[in-house]
Amino acid sequence: MKVKDFNFQLPQELIAQDPLKDRSASRLLILNKETGKIQHESFKNIVQYLSPNDCLVLNNTKVIPARLIGAKEKTGGKVELLLLERKEKDIWEVMVKPGKKARPGDKIIFGDGLLKATIQSVVEGGNRHVRFEYQGVFEQVLDQLGEMPLPPYITHQLEDKERYQTVYAKYEGSAAAPTAGLHFTQELLKQIQEKGVQIAYVTLHVGLGTFRPVKADDIEQHQMHAEYYWIDPQEAKKINEVKAKGGRVIAVGTTSSRTLESCADTNGMVKAQKGWTDIFIYPGYSFKVVDALITNFHLPESTLIMLVSALAGRENVMRAYQEAVDQKYRFFSFGDAMFIQ
Repeated sequence: MKVKDFNFQLPQELIAQDPLKDRSASRLLILNKETGKIQHESFKNIVQYLSPNDCLVLNNTKVIPARLIGAKEKTGGKVELLLLERKEKDIWEVMVKPGKKARPGDKIIFGDGLLKATIQSVVEGGNRHVRFEYQGVFEQVLDQLGEMPLPPYITHQLEDKERYQTVYAKYEGSAAAPTAGLHFTQELLKQIQEKGVQIAYVTLHVGLGTFRPVKADDIEQHQMHAEYYWIDPQEAKKINEVKAKGGRVIAVGTTSSRTLESCADTNGMVKAQKGWTDIFIYPGYSFKVVDALITNFHLPESTLIMLVSALAGRENVMRAYQEAVDQKYRFFSFGDAMFIQ
C-alpha cells in the first residue's frame, strides 16, 4: 500500500490555529464503519451515541512545557531545546535548534541562569543528551521557563497552557497532547458516567515522532517511533469486563488505540503491563480490542490517518475527510472530531 493513497487536499484556512472557548463545542462527524454513512453533530451530543454497555478509554498523559529558549553561555546565540525523553534524573535527550552549532561541552543558559544545560553528546538522528543544573525542583523550574511544544502547523501563540491539556491529564511525560481528548469537559464526562458508560484510563506518553512524516513510498517500510505506556490492573479489569459482556471498547484517540492493541492477547483481552510500543497500525490490521474510535482529523499521509483507515476502511475515511473539507470542519490538534462506530 502506497503512502500517496492517504493524501488529500486540505485548504490552509481549515487548520485550526486556536482552541475553542468551550471544549465541547467542536463539531462531530460520525462515520459508520460498516455502511460508510456520515452524520454531522455537535461534540457535546456524543452522549446520545454511547450506551451503558460501552467503555470509553482515555489517555491520561500530561504534556510537559518541553520547549525551552535560551542562549549560549559563550556567544549569546539563541538556542531552542525540545525535551524528548528523560534518560536519568537530570539528563535528557533533546532536539536542538540550530543543531549544527550545539557541540559537546557547550553550555546554554535559560531564564537568567535559573536553568543551565551542558551538552553531553550527540546521539543517533542528531539529537543531543544534555545535563541540566538548577536549584530546587526541576518540574517547577520547567513550568516557570518552558513553553508548550505546539505542533509545527500551529503558528499562533497559545494564551492558556491548560488548553493543550485534557481535563483529566495526570501523569507528566508527553511532548504532545492526545488531542482527541481535548473535546471533553468535566461536565460531559459526568454525563457519560451517569448514563452508565465505564470510563477507563491508560497512559501513553506521546512523542514528537507522532508528527514525523512517512518518507517511504510503501507504508510497510516505515519504522514507527517507540512510546512508553502502561495500563494498571484495575483499568484492564474494567475494559475486559465490558469486552466479555459484548460491549464496545471505544478508544479516545490514536494513542489510546495503540496502547490497547499493544496490550491485547489473541482473545481481545487486555493485560495490565508497561513498556515501550512501536506498533504500526495500517489497513490490513485486525483490531483485537478497539471497536470504535473518537479522533481528530489528521495530516495527509500520516500514520494517524492510516490507523483510522485500518478501523473504518480507507475508502470510507477518505470520503469522510472530503466531506469534512467540503463542510469546512476544523482540522488537526485544535480542530473538530470524528466518531467512528
